[in-house]
This record gives sequence, C-alpha cells and structure tokens, in this order.
Amino acid sequence: MEVKMLLLLAALGPAAGSYHGPSMPGSPYNISRNDAGLQRVVLSAAYAFNNQSNDAFLFKPSGIHRAQRQVVKGVRYIVDFQISRTVCPKRNHITDLAQCDIQPPGRLHQVS
Repeated sequence: MEVKMLLLLAALGPAAGSYHGPSMPGSPYNISRNDAGLQRVVLSAAYAFNNQSNDAFLFKPSGIHRAQRQVVKGVRYIVDFQISRTVCPKRNHITDLAQCDIQPPGRLHQVS
C-alpha cells in the first residue's frame, strides 16, 4: 500500500510560479532530494503520519518527487513525497524506520 503526500509548509500566493526571471527573494526554489534538512522534514512527517494512522503497520518514505525550500522568516519546505507500508508492526514500537523493509506488492498482510 502506498500513500502519496504533499507536505506544504508554506502559504503560496496566486502569483507563485508565475515569475520567470532571476529568483525573487523569499520565493521557493528547487533543492536536492538528498538535502539533510529535507530528509529530516520528510522523516518527521512520516512519524507524524504513523502516530495519526490506525494502520497496524508502520509507513516510511519511499520516494521524493519534488522538493523546494523557501526562506522567509525561517526555512519552509514544500515537498511532494510518497510513503509506503512496511513489514514492521506498530506494536513492536520500532523507533528507527530504516530497520523496516517496505512490504512487497500483493495482498495486504493480516494481523492476528
């Protein structure tokens, strides 16, 4: 089971993306998918999703499709990423999602 998430941490006005000249101060700009700050934000969003989900298994990020940073009064990230269901049950209280493999395609695993 895969879930796509759009994490928008900035309020963009109607003119966002319509300016084609040099980058304007305060406007969002594309960043590397390997950016350390971006990785922290995506992982934090996955933990928040897991805390609010009623699913028996944990989810973890499986792909980042688009990432932007906006520097205004602080740093804001605009991220379009995908999370996937892992083989780790929530009842095991795993704190490091890197230990969890993504479930293979097919029927959803049943819990007893």
